Amino acid sequence: MSDCAVFLDRDGTINEDPGYLGEPSSVKLFPGAAKALSILKSKLNCKLIVISNQSGIARGIITRQMVDKVNEKINELLLAEQTSIDAFYYCPYHPDYNSEEECECRKPSPKLVFKAANDFQIDLSKSYFIGDSSSDIICGFNAGLKTVLVRTGYETESISILQKQNKIPTFVAENLVQACKFIIKDFSGEN
Repeated sequence: MSDCAVFLDRDGTINEDPGYLGEPSSVKLFPGAAKALSILKSKLNCKLIVISNQSGIARGIITRQMVDKVNEKINELLLAEQTSIDAFYYCPYHPDYNSEEECECRKPSPKLVFKAANDFQIDLSKSYFIGDSSSDIICGFNAGLKTVLVRTGYETESISILQKQNKIPTFVAENLVQACKFIIKDFSGEN
């Protein structure tokens, strides 16, 4: 196991989060996100893997097919910068609609990170998690990853939750571009 990975939340981290994103035509990447991910992937030679909760499926608001189409659209947009997400993992369940066992894949559980690590032979000690909410950062902690909280989502609420749980992110970034710059420096030992 030598491959590193950057695990990413999707909505609110890579792209704008309108809530239960099901329409590919509504996908809007954050400014600079595609270029930042392209540089990150080429400099570190790492996998880019999305880990997301998609409870809109359990709620009956969106379907798995819609989520898959949105994921395809994200990769289509990333191709403009000659990059792509290597794999998308998502949990379609929610405790209000599904069993506790089904919901074991929901962040902050690290279950999907461990599955991806196994699927791609990823060394988690060399890997990172970027997200916009406390569940992303706690998921990263639970998987033994360095974590970066981006301020493009639920940052204020998340910082409060994380402080109460004494799970402070490795770095807090304004956006995905700054997060990627931090990881490149940190990976090379410049931080």
